[in-house]
Amino acid sequence: GNPLFLIESAKTGGNAVQTKTLLQKVRQMCAAPIQERGLSLWDVTFEKEGPRYLLSIIVDKESGVDIEDCEYVSRAVDPQLDEPEFDSLPSYVLCVSSAGLERTLRTPEHLEWALGRRVELTFYRPHDGAKSKAGVLDAYDGETLTVDGVVYSRREISSCREYFDFTSIRPQGRAAE
Repeated sequence: GNPLFLIESAKTGGNAVQTKTLLQKVRQMCAAPIQERGLSLWDVTFEKEGPRYLLSIIVDKESGVDIEDCEYVSRAVDPQLDEPEFDSLPSYVLCVSSAGLERTLRTPEHLEWALGRRVELTFYRPHDGAKSKAGVLDAYDGETLTVDGVVYSRREISSCREYFDFTSIRPQGRAAE
């Protein structure tokens, strides 16, 4: 699975820091430690999960992300989030993790990266009787995604992620049937 390193912060308060501003500042905070570890920043999100918020920093590395990478970034960023300008944030958990095998594809950059790869689209409403569709992302033009030759509008897609067929994995030592 994804390496995951969590530090819980017991901050409470209003939501005066705008989410967009927070995400920009966290991206800046991450730049040096991510570069020092040979990582790339995949995404930063701040989302409500149950009674709290989750501040997620998602990193990637060609050779794979390990727990030490996540811990390094977390320990570098966490003290900066203790600065007074962040006191108005609601209670949150800081999570640094790898993008993983089935990474979320939210941004135009993510979708450009995924061209030629297997993806899974989830739709707001069933499309041809199906709530989701897995296939190769053939094209992306900003408004539409083409998967296995079929064009879908971004407006009808609730989420998109890289797709990995876990059923294709056989236990070691077992011959194909």
